Amino acid sequence: MQKVLVVGGGKGGIAILRILGETSMLEVAAVCDLNEESPGIRYAKDNGISFGNDWRNFLNEEIDIIIEVTGDQAVFEALREARGKNAVVIPGSVAYLVAKLLKEKEYLIDEMKFGNFKRDLILNSTGDGMVGIDTSGTIILFNRSAEKMIGTAAADALGKHIYEVIPKSELPRVLETQRNEINKELVLENGLKIITNRIPMITEEQEVMGAFSVFKDITDVVNLAEEITDLREIQTMLQAIIQSSDDAISVVDEEGKGILINPAYTRITGLTEEEIIGKPATADISEGESIHLKVLQTRRAIRGSKMRVGPNKKEVIVNVAPIIVDGKLKGSVGVIHDVSEIQSLTNELDRARRIIRTLEAKYSFDDIVGVSEEMNLAVEQAKLGAKTPATVLLRGESGTGKELFAHAIHNASDRKYNKFIRVNCAAISENLLESELFGYEDGAFSGAKRGGKKGLFEEANNGSIFLDEIGELKADTQAKLLRVLQESEIVRVGGTKSISINVRVIAATNVNLEKAIAIRSFREDLYYRLNRMPIQIPPLRTRKIDIPTLCEVLIHKINQDYGRNVEGIKPAAMAKLMDYHWPGNVRELENILGRAIIFMKYNETTIEPKHLPFLEKAPERKDAVILPADPDGNDLASMLVQYEKNIIKEVLEHNKGNKTAAAKALNISVRNLYYKLEKHKIEENSMQDFAD
Repeated sequence: MQKVLVVGGGKGGIAILRILGETSMLEVAAVCDLNEESPGIRYAKDNGISFGNDWRNFLNEEIDIIIEVTGDQAVFEALREARGKNAVVIPGSVAYLVAKLLKEKEYLIDEMKFGNFKRDLILNSTGDGMVGIDTSGTIILFNRSAEKMIGTAAADALGKHIYEVIPKSELPRVLETQRNEINKELVLENGLKIITNRIPMITEEQEVMGAFSVFKDITDVVNLAEEITDLREIQTMLQAIIQSSDDAISVVDEEGKGILINPAYTRITGLTEEEIIGKPATADISEGESIHLKVLQTRRAIRGSKMRVGPNKKEVIVNVAPIIVDGKLKGSVGVIHDVSEIQSLTNELDRARRIIRTLEAKYSFDDIVGVSEEMNLAVEQAKLGAKTPATVLLRGESGTGKELFAHAIHNASDRKYNKFIRVNCAAISENLLESELFGYEDGAFSGAKRGGKKGLFEEANNGSIFLDEIGELKADTQAKLLRVLQESEIVRVGGTKSISINVRVIAATNVNLEKAIAIRSFREDLYYRLNRMPIQIPPLRTRKIDIPTLCEVLIHKINQDYGRNVEGIKPAAMAKLMDYHWPGNVRELENILGRAIIFMKYNETTIEPKHLPFLEKAPERKDAVILPADPDGNDLASMLVQYEKNIIKEVLEHNKGNKTAAAKALNISVRNLYYKLEKHKIEENSMQDFAD
């Protein structure tokens, strides 16, 4: 707990003291004021806090935070000079704002606890037994229905290993296999027969958090089924069970027409039996696709599908399983869970957390997928760079994930609680880029906002700024950026006053900066400032060992985006992907997988070669071109100039005079290509011949 010294016991001081008294994160060590009858001193006396009229008597190494609320600048300066090396001096207005934020955080935590209470209320209201364990096998969830079926109180089960409560439990196996186990029978120690669904709890980052099971008591159903062969009597009893469930249940026949719903279904969807029974399975859907029809086509269970149902478009999660009797498909049964209220509360809490922490970087190093040595080296370098204040230069082809690395570096640094600003230098015109980066003063130019405007560097103060496509900056902007890196200060457009900033610069480029320096389109001094810590992100063609893992992650993401249920890739299709040279890198891989999934039929669950577009095999490496000796005795520089001219001509001819395509083939910008055309005096009429 951090100790606080409050200097000033007037109205501002007593306000700060009362707010600090409501938080458990800070401890008031002492209160100082020249007036011994001030409200702050009286508050200290009443609450057993040290007090006095000279703050110097209380300033020691144990003080972490000094809050100055006298409003006297001289006192503030004196405190800042006398503070310990680890102590922070905060003006009263700032301290009041921080304290209010802390109070708001505690309020949000209480709101979250209330949300958890409502969640537990929902879980305990269901007629299904629920048991959950963490990764060590310890029970963390045990609802009331589980108490009744297993015969053990939740207080006696929570915190114990699963085998101590349910010796025959298969949940530890689900932890190991990470696979769903649907409709499995189990006989408990008390002789109760249950049917259970076991599911691993896996985060979006594919981290296993535990496993849980949802089960029903089927003892009476099984005993009766062994004695009764009349299907209608069995259906009647099953219908009674369904009617008693608090979860919404709907059953369709093999043709996809509704044959049964329960009262909970009507309560959640707002639809009656007359609107569902005998109607197609799509009758209740307002947004989304019919999971019943998918299950009937594939004969496979589908879990966790999101959709909206009923006239009120209620947001739900649906689990649907096929009904198979003696090997024949008889229909499907779906369970609908209303999660709109919990989802809304979770979204609000997440939004509040983002506001408090002002986080704008979305990704971390856990989001970077790759097991290859090349990618692991780049990640290790980036993690090292995140721990230093040095400028980082991310180099790599388009689509390799440079922005992903920039996000991860910011989130792993000590600036992660401050802003992360992204700037695409190639997407903003040169006229606007300077004012966007450095801001402008009032009246700096026609149309300027009254009062001026902060630039992106000022917005990112104490945080990080990501300058993508840094190689596309013009000379004037390069000079101003160099000043920022050298002096840690900026000057607004139309202004003369220098503004100090503390910003971590992360730059990225797919341009060969060394070539740009040679042709004088990029400043050499700026290059050396940016190139303090270069990180080369490998192209996908050099780390094809990562393609299977990338495919698994991307398919999971595309399934969530498009509401599909694709499970993987056939070996023949994977071989086709592995044989391609991937000029567009990971971005192209995601594009191809997304296109394949969009055009797949709903009964197809694996990507086959027929789903993939034509992919050229990786081009064979050509032998290096050896320049013959120049019989005229020209020097090396002249020979290289002539060779470059010949290469440009050949590429232009191959692309029929298309400069954009030629620049892409040469891996240079179009602006750079025009420069070289002028330099080598390659005429327009000769390029017209190519097009003809």
